[in-house]
Amino acid sequence: MIQHGVVELELAGEFPGLAIHWIEVEGASGRSPESVRERLKDMSNRISGARAVQMRQEAIPWAYRVFFRQVGIDPDERRTPIEEIVLERLKHGGFRSQNLLDDAITIATYETGVPIVAFDGDHVRPPLSLRLAHPDELMGTAGRPLSSGQIVIADQERPLAVLFADLDPDCGVTPRTSRMVLAVVQVEGVPDIAVEEALWTVEEIVVGA
Repeated sequence: MIQHGVVELELAGEFPGLAIHWIEVEGASGRSPESVRERLKDMSNRISGARAVQMRQEAIPWAYRVFFRQVGIDPDERRTPIEEIVLERLKHGGFRSQNLLDDAITIATYETGVPIVAFDGDHVRPPLSLRLAHPDELMGTAGRPLSSGQIVIADQERPLAVLFADLDPDCGVTPRTSRMVLAVVQVEGVPDIAVEEALWTVEEIVVGA
């Protein structure tokens, strides 16, 4: 079941439509089966340079580009996840299979335009939320400093990731992971059905394998 997190009041007021959703999935990553690798190949054949240019004007990719600019990120320098996926395809001549989870995220993001972040379910304490980093707050056991006011994905105890940037390595998925928390940050202009499809696509691929 898809769960809906909390957006800090200050963020909700500044960014209408901002939301975070997640599901918990029993499953591991590992090597992708042939069916998933074939799906990547089929996707590769559907992407051209013209398609890459056209795609950024579509409603969902455009919504994330707009949000990037609203939070001070130049999407032409740090690309949105869907644009980064397509660029990698054009650079390498095809999608390269990495592992089951990353391949599933690539497929879901390409098909829906919605980016997904995955955490090790044993190292995360939902519910998840979107909030501003606190003054002098640190992330992870390495103690990475966070700038006060950075938007972070957090659980009940700590920040897990900087929004659309770095993930705390302590809560990332590893070969030992057996349960995952898959999260989507929704922005204004992204319909609920696209969020649901993205999460269910990753779940279906990971569990089905």
